[in-house]
Amino acid sequence: MTERRFLQLTDLTSYNIALTFNTNVWDLVLNWNNFAKDTVGKQFVRAADSISANIAEGFGRYHKKDKIKFYYYSLGSVKECNDWLLKSINRSLITEIQYNELHQKLEVLPREIHQLIKFTAEKLKE
Repeated sequence: MTERRFLQLTDLTSYNIALTFNTNVWDLVLNWNNFAKDTVGKQFVRAADSISANIAEGFGRYHKKDKIKFYYYSLGSVKECNDWLLKSINRSLITEIQYNELHQKLEVLPREIHQLIKFTAEKLKE
């Protein structure tokens, strides 16, 4: 008899990408000067952390509508991160290479989160 294995938070591609993204943002912001950290950096880190945090909170909810609500919150945080990323490159806080690496992750995340929403909507009961 095979043991039944339940889906874990760390099995979610969207969560893992978001976790890597927020770690990358954290590592960059740590090297900024105090003014940049205080104005752009703190908000960028909060928005980046919010992506994976909302996926985690949604994953931990019992009801399908609750889960999906938090997954949509994470999509809003992706959009916010796009704004902070643009500000970071426009204000010369990051290099073009750093911008491209972070932007690539932000391009993938909405698709992954939408797949999570679709899976949740189709597979879970009310």
